[in-house]
Amino acid sequence: MIICITPNPAIDRTLLLPRLVAGKVHRAEQVIVAAGGKGLNVARAISTLGGESLCMGFLGGYTGQLLADLAQNADLASAWTWTDSETRICTIVVAQNGDGTVINEAGPRISKSAWQRLNRDVHKNISSSNLVCVSGSLPSEASAEDLYRLLKMLVRAKKQVWVDASGSALQAALAVPGICIKVNKTEISESLGFEVKNMAAAKRALKMIRDRGVSTCIITLGAAGALLATSVGNWHAKAPRVRVVSTVGSGDSLLGGLVNALNHSSSWPEALQTAVAAGTANSLSPGGGQFTLQEFSDIRKRVIVQTW
Repeated sequence: MIICITPNPAIDRTLLLPRLVAGKVHRAEQVIVAAGGKGLNVARAISTLGGESLCMGFLGGYTGQLLADLAQNADLASAWTWTDSETRICTIVVAQNGDGTVINEAGPRISKSAWQRLNRDVHKNISSSNLVCVSGSLPSEASAEDLYRLLKMLVRAKKQVWVDASGSALQAALAVPGICIKVNKTEISESLGFEVKNMAAAKRALKMIRDRGVSTCIITLGAAGALLATSVGNWHAKAPRVRVVSTVGSGDSLLGGLVNALNHSSSWPEALQTAVAAGTANSLSPGGGQFTLQEFSDIRKRVIVQTW
């Protein structure tokens, strides 16, 4: 089992439009309501690929109960940490003439005592898992120090811990020796202070991250694929061209594919191939972690993995 922690989950409302024009009135052709947040997307990808996960994080209020119900209806096992604060709602607009437009609410205020309860809840469940993913933003006014303590606890428990975050959350993760990082080129550019706009810059960024004591790191580069750096080797994977509907959640699906493959003892190149295939398959439809096993299998055969 893989534990998927989302500190700031949300109800995701995805609206499908023929086109999006600012300042105009639109009628959605379809509305998709799902338990959202990056960790939930990771868990959905794991489930599609035949793995098992446990979703954890803060929930509260009416929207929190709705999210819990949606996750249960999607057969996603969970062990939520309940608070008095209302869970946020995020709106995703997907138009045929462009990529997804995402409007993220900041999220609720989470107390120090709630963070302590989350740490205890996670600690109670980690014995059944060797892999843990911590994904997404921090709740409103949360301290990166709270996340740092959670990550330190997981690393001390000798778990392989993957973090997909940005801003202060990413900085907190980079300060934890032995952590594993999955970032896109924008996130790592903001963190390191230089633009990662090509393969050479991404390789430089990976070296800098590994020099900080990070165990393993993946940088996703959109259509250029993904670069993986580990203590035993470095690889680049690139997927075939597909007709992209929305890239929302593709990075989460990539991480889900990676950790599920690792949990089934795949080698690093095999896991990277699976990861890039899952991320690419996600882009074929709206919604995070929403792809079929057939789409994944067809793409995986055409993903090219090379050392660098």
